[in-house]
Amino acid sequence: MFKKLISNIKSIKDSLSSSADIYNTPVINSKDMNAIQKYNWIFQYAKPYLFRTILALGLAVPIGCLDAVIALSLKPYMDVVMIDKNTQSPWYIPILIVAFTSLQGILNYTSTYMNDWVTGKISNDLKKSLYNKLMHKSATFFDRLTSGDIQKRFNNDAQLACAGLLGNIKTIISRVFSSISLVGVLIYNSWQLAIIAITILIIAVIPVTKMRDRIKSATNQSENANAAIITSYNEAYNGSKVVKAFNLYNLRNKFFQQNLDDVFSLRMKITQRTGIISPIMHVIVSVGIGLAIGYGSYLITTGKITSGNFVSFITALIMLYTPVKGLGGNVKSMTSSLLALERVIDNLGAQEYIKDKPTAKEFKSFNNNIEFKNVVFEYVRNKPVLNDVSFTVNKGETFALVGNSGGGKSTIVNLLPRFYLIKKGSILIDGISIADYKINSLRDKISIVLQDNFLFAGSIRDNILMGKLDATEVELQHAVENACLSEFINSLEKGLDTYIGEKGVLLSGGQKQRIAIARAFLKDAPIVILDEATSALDNQSEAIVQEAINNLMKDKTVFVIAHRLSTIQNADRIAVINKGKLVELGKHEELLNIENGQYRALYEMQFKKQEELISV
Repeated sequence: MFKKLISNIKSIKDSLSSSADIYNTPVINSKDMNAIQKYNWIFQYAKPYLFRTILALGLAVPIGCLDAVIALSLKPYMDVVMIDKNTQSPWYIPILIVAFTSLQGILNYTSTYMNDWVTGKISNDLKKSLYNKLMHKSATFFDRLTSGDIQKRFNNDAQLACAGLLGNIKTIISRVFSSISLVGVLIYNSWQLAIIAITILIIAVIPVTKMRDRIKSATNQSENANAAIITSYNEAYNGSKVVKAFNLYNLRNKFFQQNLDDVFSLRMKITQRTGIISPIMHVIVSVGIGLAIGYGSYLITTGKITSGNFVSFITALIMLYTPVKGLGGNVKSMTSSLLALERVIDNLGAQEYIKDKPTAKEFKSFNNNIEFKNVVFEYVRNKPVLNDVSFTVNKGETFALVGNSGGGKSTIVNLLPRFYLIKKGSILIDGISIADYKINSLRDKISIVLQDNFLFAGSIRDNILMGKLDATEVELQHAVENACLSEFINSLEKGLDTYIGEKGVLLSGGQKQRIAIARAFLKDAPIVILDEATSALDNQSEAIVQEAINNLMKDKTVFVIAHRLSTIQNADRIAVINKGKLVELGKHEELLNIENGQYRALYEMQFKKQEELISV
């Protein structure tokens, strides 16, 4: 099992090192792994920092062993000074105690520093791997998770797993060697008392072994509740204008308060299940100390041990029992870290929903046509969104998709770059299924302009260059000009280097659209998807954006989704999509001539509204 685990871990790291292989990551079921195996797994990420890892954890050994020095030194001190009243012989004992305690403090600081350094490095490496994995997740993955879930799974869990595990490993090593050395002191001073002490120690630890199962469910629920809180903060930021516009303060506060109450309730549930363990251990430990004192007094009076033996024994016993009384807290922390580690392992080892076939080939050029052949697709099982959709789009053709909202238009164009997998049928480019092309090469040949295009925090230049990172200044200026951005850019003090804020918040809708068009223009892909690219704009902005779109469409194969039929009348063909089916297909004039046709009904309804607005 161990060899197989190490082999799987190596496969994961190799696959994560190359985005081209990201979809072939092997599956690892963390439920099949025990705690030691999880430690072994996480230490694979410690290999680049092996020396510091060994140093950080290795220093815990002398740190623990030095506990015994203080207890052991009390025997001669007690016998010689307190009993024999001799103040000359043991003068060095207090100095040694101070020296060893100081040494222990220095070692502890060094170990803590090294531990935090290694933890930070390993955590960053894990986050890099997780972020890389996240970028390649399918659209389905993002559809079902909130932003809070994403942050918890791909950032917080890595931090919790590393910090908690390595910190607790250091503590465990220190306490194990401390316990071993202190037990040695106990046996040295009195094997009879040592038997009592060790027996009580074993009894005290038994309740802790059951703690993980008691808090696992509540801990996972608490993490999910914390994710909901993160989501609330994200929504407060992204939805601030909506909150203000609709006076949703009380509603959002109520929702946030409920999330906080849920987290509080779950934390209290964990405390209820674990809190009793600490007082039980205190009672058991006090019984052990009481028995040791009682039986120790008898051994002293009978001359079987000296007073020095007894004082040294009790000191060692108290030093041994004190960490045990707080062991419940360490196990609780360890459990949280192990559960976080399980989630990290699941995320790194998860099989991707969309992946390249082993035989997939590069999509080098688009030459003939794109064919949707009997395509069936569903977001939810057994609830088709597209049902037996078939059509062909020739190279250089502008193909428009219209229909009622929710009919499946956007779904069709989302299937072309393989954001989702179809259930049945096939999508062919030049007679070859898109499933037989490498995903990255397929998407390199497709440019997309949406109704609400996402812009990244940074400058206008940064966002346009995402279309082609190695573009020359001439190519960049050409894209700006064709996107009708020149006048706007020239009006800015910093021009292309103007900061636009997160999600382009400092720009108008039309300006954001034109930046997205410039980005698509710079990419210069042969296939262009325009999904409601002008529907959210006013008439003036729409006219400018439409001009930019016309420039983008030249010599391209274009899929256009448009709410305003006036923008697609000149399309080579128009497909009417209704309830997941292709119900009509033809040119504008042909569709208008269909008696009781759906396109004709949409057209007449839209232009009737326009006439009513003009008459008013």
